[in-house]
Amino acid sequence: MEAGLKWIGGATAAVLVLLASAVVGSNALEAQESRPDTWLTAEDVLVADDRVVAPEEPAIENVAMVQPLPTPAAAESPFVIKRILPIEGPIRYGEWHWDEEGVPDGPLVMTVDLEARVLSVFRGGYEIGATAVLLGTDDYPTPLGVFPILSKERHNISEKYGNAPMPWTLRLTWDGVAIHGGSQVRNGWASHGCIGAPDGFVSKLFAAARKGDKVIITRGRMAGLGDALMS
Repeated sequence: MEAGLKWIGGATAAVLVLLASAVVGSNALEAQESRPDTWLTAEDVLVADDRVVAPEEPAIENVAMVQPLPTPAAAESPFVIKRILPIEGPIRYGEWHWDEEGVPDGPLVMTVDLEARVLSVFRGGYEIGATAVLLGTDDYPTPLGVFPILSKERHNISEKYGNAPMPWTLRLTWDGVAIHGGSQVRNGWASHGCIGAPDGFVSKLFAAARKGDKVIITRGRMAGLGDALMS
């Protein structure tokens, strides 16, 4: 397959680069299924809200476009996209990918796109991880922005939601917004603003990420190989 554009961390043909300017907003996740008496056990909790209309189709659609490989000058920057994971087809809810074999050391940058509903992880410009995620609703939105990881909390719990476990927390704001596990990443579910990821994926991200690493959140922004993740 030719090098091309793709949703970052998504289908085989379109890179979403998250370059906006506000912070992931909202508090920890609270979840319930379509029956109001059924709740998840994670703060990241996801609500099967009637107002949240999730598509029956996977989170990411293929876009057939071709993009040149980065120039040698661009390849020197750790924030220029040099590789996209060769993922076959769109990423589905609950699916995740991780491959850092042969990737050199470099700064870690995470990207989240609200339209693609995908979290991607780049090390030195090389995509090493991608997964579909749960995001906020209109009432509890996940705001746009660029935010450093403020703290890492391996066994965090939610005081707000009855001490519900939020394992592998990467805190983005001091008012409770975070990337974390403990979530059932399912079609039709949503969060109260946090970014809910599968445990297998977020445990690897927790091990790789450091305090101060940037998380970039955008809505539908696309870029290709050789374009900058951030300035």
